[in-house]
Amino acid sequence: MTKKQVTIITVLSVTALILGLLISRRIWFRLDLTKNKAYTISAVSRNLYTEIPDQVRITYYISEKLSTIHPLPGEIEDLLREYAAYSRGKIRFTTRDPAKAGLVQVVEQLGIQPQQIQTVEQDQASVATVYSGIVIEYLDQLEVLPVVFSLDTLEYDLSSRIRSLVRGTEREAGVIVGDSYKQWTTDYQYLNQALSQSGYAIRLINGGDEIPDTLPFLFVIGGTEDLDEWALYRIDRYIQGGGKVLFALEGVFVNTQGNLDARVMTDKGLLAMVSFYGATVKPELVLDKAALTIQYQTAGPSGGIQIRMARYPHWIGILEEQGNQNHPVSARFGGLDLFWPSPLELNPPEGVEAEPLFTSSPEAWLMTKDFTTNPDMSYLFEREAPDTKGVKLLGAALSGQFPSWFAEVPKPTREGVTEELPDLPAETKPSRIIVIGDTDVASQFMQYTRGQRNLDFLLQAAGWLGNDDDIIGIRNHQSQVGRLDKIIDPGKRAGAMVFSRIINVVFVPLGVIVIGVFLTWKRRVRAGNARKQTPEA
Repeated sequence: MTKKQVTIITVLSVTALILGLLISRRIWFRLDLTKNKAYTISAVSRNLYTEIPDQVRITYYISEKLSTIHPLPGEIEDLLREYAAYSRGKIRFTTRDPAKAGLVQVVEQLGIQPQQIQTVEQDQASVATVYSGIVIEYLDQLEVLPVVFSLDTLEYDLSSRIRSLVRGTEREAGVIVGDSYKQWTTDYQYLNQALSQSGYAIRLINGGDEIPDTLPFLFVIGGTEDLDEWALYRIDRYIQGGGKVLFALEGVFVNTQGNLDARVMTDKGLLAMVSFYGATVKPELVLDKAALTIQYQTAGPSGGIQIRMARYPHWIGILEEQGNQNHPVSARFGGLDLFWPSPLELNPPEGVEAEPLFTSSPEAWLMTKDFTTNPDMSYLFEREAPDTKGVKLLGAALSGQFPSWFAEVPKPTREGVTEELPDLPAETKPSRIIVIGDTDVASQFMQYTRGQRNLDFLLQAAGWLGNDDDIIGIRNHQSQVGRLDKIIDPGKRAGAMVFSRIINVVFVPLGVIVIGVFLTWKRRVRAGNARKQTPEA
């Protein structure tokens, strides 16, 4: 090879390398073997550029110190670069270190929250303040993700916020806490935080207050014994105008502030109205072998207080396979934790389509009378099991044009109120309703079971009620960690535990010994063959 040929090949190689580097940011290939394709952005996100008239700017504010000690910021950057790569220039992405750029005060004013982490350098422990947040800009509008340290719902958060900015719509959620003894900011704190972090502006509505027609959707949590006809008329009118509602209701009241006494609820009309729409919440309790664990206090043998833990069939763990995979809300269902739930019965009127969302296991049964909920009286739990055992419906979705509960009756009045309620809409619009037979599905009881999956489901429901059918699929676009409660039958669970114990205690060590013996024997055979081939001195 001549010197000229070497020079040409070298120049061409360098040119090819430079061109490869230039186009590498536009060419993406990722082999994603996770169950739900957690590391591949969906078609909805890839095609967002078709909805964006002007450029969207995404800035990832990340501290360099955090990037050097944790791999997640790099994965977040990869996801954001994918948005830019697929956007055909409609999305521009940059990353900045607030400290190095001198923007600490600016990013904090935008809403990005500083986080403190402990670091160890040269055997010295110290606490560092770091930032990991995202700012999305479109024209003169901003959306801020204050703390980003997970890929679980990041794509959903990004795509939903970009779409809201481009459309100029506010992500708003209405909430009615129907039970007078409960408060939104304390009893439903986790749901409050989850909705806020997902970009929803929460509008609290007192029972009977006007519900704006422009409100995208409404959560009605409880209220069987407290919401009067005036309040129900407001809800019914909202549904007639096309409003979407999630009802979290139950037919049996359990006194969680006392000794767990239970009784059938006195319905002021809410349960009857929801039944008229097509889903009846029955005055019964569902118990299941797929039970969660409860921790409670009881009297000890010496008169003191004793803390006990036990499987409690009134607390049900809904498994993944018990969700309706064909409905957008429960597609790739991750399960739910329910507390003293009531069964549902579907009876949709003409023009309304009803679909189940999730059910109990086949090992469930009912408690229809003499409600016993005290964990110390578990021997009374299965009295009705032989006659009522089977799958129970616990959540359902209804869609269509719902008949009005107040269509043929005079408008309700409220004592001391001179205001007259507005007329029902002249034309009924299509609407959507979700009914869950449990008020506590959204309550603070989640802290006892670490029920993050409850929040995932409720956010999924919010997306479907808000009509973002394509966007809600992204929430399932994440890796899932299975729970260890799938085996319901105690005998099968014990058998699985014995099997795993035998595998780990017997077969794994035995396998190591066998491999070691085999390798030692093979080494000796090889050494013997080598000695035979070596001539004697």
